[in-house]
Amino acid sequence: MEQLLRKTDKAEADVELLYQRIENLKRGNIKDIDIMDEESRELMIKNQKLKYRIGILKRAIEEEKENSKKCKGLQESDFNGLKDNLTVVCMKALKIAYPDVDVQQEVQPSGRPQFGDYQFNAAMQLCKILKTKGVKCSPPEVAKNIVAHLESSPLIDKIEVVPAGFINIWLNKEFCQNQLTKLVAEGVKPPTLKKKLRVIVDFSSPNIAKEMHVGHLRSTIIGESICRLLEYLGHDVLRLNHVGDWGTQFGMLIAHLQDKFPDYLKVSPPIADLQTFYKESKVRFDTDEEFKKRAYNCVVKLQQREPDYITAWNLICDVSRKEFQVIYDKLDVEIIERGESYYQKHMEILVKHLEEQGLLEEDEGRKVIFGKEEGLIPLTIVKSDGGFTYDTSDLAAVKQRVEEENPDWIIYVTDAGQGTHFKVVYNVAEKIGLWDPKKIRIDHVQFGLVLGSDKKKFKTRSGESIRLNDLLQEGLSRAEQKLIEKNRDSVLSEEEFKKAKEAVAYGCIKYADLCHNRMNDYVFSFDKMLDDKGNTAVYMLYALTRIRSIARNAKITTTQLQEATKEVKVSVEHDKEWNLAKVLLRFNDELKKIVNDLHCHHLCEFLYDIATAFTEFYDACYCIEKDPKTGNIVKVHMDRLLLCEASALIMEKCFHLLGLKSLTRM
Repeated sequence: MEQLLRKTDKAEADVELLYQRIENLKRGNIKDIDIMDEESRELMIKNQKLKYRIGILKRAIEEEKENSKKCKGLQESDFNGLKDNLTVVCMKALKIAYPDVDVQQEVQPSGRPQFGDYQFNAAMQLCKILKTKGVKCSPPEVAKNIVAHLESSPLIDKIEVVPAGFINIWLNKEFCQNQLTKLVAEGVKPPTLKKKLRVIVDFSSPNIAKEMHVGHLRSTIIGESICRLLEYLGHDVLRLNHVGDWGTQFGMLIAHLQDKFPDYLKVSPPIADLQTFYKESKVRFDTDEEFKKRAYNCVVKLQQREPDYITAWNLICDVSRKEFQVIYDKLDVEIIERGESYYQKHMEILVKHLEEQGLLEEDEGRKVIFGKEEGLIPLTIVKSDGGFTYDTSDLAAVKQRVEEENPDWIIYVTDAGQGTHFKVVYNVAEKIGLWDPKKIRIDHVQFGLVLGSDKKKFKTRSGESIRLNDLLQEGLSRAEQKLIEKNRDSVLSEEEFKKAKEAVAYGCIKYADLCHNRMNDYVFSFDKMLDDKGNTAVYMLYALTRIRSIARNAKITTTQLQEATKEVKVSVEHDKEWNLAKVLLRFNDELKKIVNDLHCHHLCEFLYDIATAFTEFYDACYCIEKDPKTGNIVKVHMDRLLLCEASALIMEKCFHLLGLKSLTRM
C-alpha cells in the first residue's frame, strides 16, 4: 500500500510540474501542439500518460484498501476457506506489483505434493499482457515479482517459484490445525456473508389433479438442496411451488365430475381416481363438441368465482395437496404453494398493461409478444379463445415477484426442455421493463432426464409415467432387504432399523440424482444406488457411522471431545492426517463453487473425497490401541479422535445440505 501511495504522489508531482510548464507555453501564445517544439510535444504526451497512470494507481489503491480489509492480519475468525483466502493474498500482491494490468486469477489446489498444496498460475497470462505493452519479461520474473510483494500470511508456510512461472504454496499446518480444532469446539459455521440476499427458488411444481411422477423428482430434490445451501449461508430464501391449478383443464374436470361423480361438491375422488377422471375428461373434450362447450362454460364460472365451482375446485386442490405433502414429507422438503391461480389477478393486470402500451401483436387470433432479442419465438399471452397460457402465468409471476417480493435473485429449477421458454420469458420481461438484469440475478437451473435401464425415458412397461410414491415405496422395500442381508436387523433396535431404512431408501434416491452433473441424463438403478461401494449414499452412510463408532467404542462423548480441544489439538503430523485435514478445509470453497454455478454434484464429490481420505487415514493411523490378548483399550489418541469428530461434523453438514438424513448407527 505504501509503495502504491509513493508512486501516486510522485506521479501527481510530475503532472503538476508538467502542467506548469505547459501553462507557460500557452501563455507564450502557443496554442496548437503541432507548432510546439519537440520537447513541448513530448511534455504534453508525457502529461497525458501520467494522468492516465494516476487514474490506474488510484483505482489500484481503492482495490488495495478493499483487499486489505479482507486480508490484513488474517485472523482465525476471518477464515472463509483455503482457496478463497489464498486467492485474496495472491491477488493483493499481484495488484501491487502490476497495478496497471487487469488480471483475475484464482489459486488452485496442486496436483502433486512436491508442488505444494496450492498453486497461483497468473504469471504466464500476465507476461503475455505485459509483452503487448512493450515490457520485456519472462513468467519466472513476473512470478518472483508477485512473490516479492506478498505480505506475510498465517495461512502460508512456504512459497516457491518454479521455472515455468508457477507459484507453489505450502500451507501452514498450525493454522489449519487450529481451524479444525476450533471447528470441533464450536461446530461447523458458514463463511462470512458479505450481503444477505433475498432469493426466490421456484421448484417442484406438479399439476393439481395429477399424481406426482418421476419427472418431478429432479426439480424437487435439486431445488430443496439449493434452498438448504443458500439458507445455511445466511440468505433469505422464499421456496415457491408454482403448481398447475388453474385453466381449461379444471373446467373439463368439473364438467366430467358432474356426470360421473355426483357428490363432487361434498367430496373429491381419491387422487388416483381423479387422474383417471382427468384423462377421461380430456378424451371427451377432444371428441365431444357439446362437452367442450360445457367445459368452457365451467371455466367461465370458475373464473367468475361462482361458489359451487370454487367449492369443487378447492376440493380437487385439497386432495392433490395432501398427496403432494406425503411425498414432500418423505423427501423432507419444505415449500410454499403459489399456483397459477395465485397469479390470476396479476395476469389480468399484466395483459391490460401490455394492451394499453400496444406491445401485443395479433397472430392467427392469438395475442403474442416478442422479446428484445431477434430470432426468439414469441410468448402467447392470450389464446384465440381469450384464455391465458403458461406464458402469461410465468410472465405475471416475474412481475409479481419483482414488484412485491423485492428479490436480489430468482432461481427456476426445471428440466432442460424448458430452457427456450424461460429464455424468452426473461427476454420479454427485460423488454417491457419488468426485470433489470443489472439489479436482479435470474438463473434457470436446468437438468437432464431420468432414464430407465433401456436408456430411454424412465416409464412403466405400459408406457405410463412412474408414480413417485410407488418409486419411494420400492426404495423402502429394497433398503429393508439390503439392511437385512447385512444383518442390521439383529444389531439395531426397531426404531434404529426404521430410521436406517428410511435414510437409506430416500437418501440413495436423492444422492443418485444429486451426484450427477445435473445437465446430464442419468440411468435410474436401485442396484447401483444401494451399492455400498463407490460414490453412493449407502457408502457415505456407512463411512459416517463408522467414524461415529470410533469415539463411541472408546466411550468418549461429544462433550468430552469439545472439552478436550482446550488442551489438545487435531493431529496433522502424519501424511494421511494432513491429507484429510486439507480435504476438510475445502468445505467453504466447495460451497462458494456451488453458489456460483448451482451444481450440487460438487458437494457429493467433496463428500466422497472426505470418505476416501478418511479411509486412508484410518488404515494408517491408530485412533484407539487395544491389548491384543484381552482386547481392552490401552491408549486413546485424543488428537486423532478430534480429527474423526471434525470429519463427522463436516460430513453431517454436507448430508443436511443435500437433504439426506444422518445416522449414528447403521
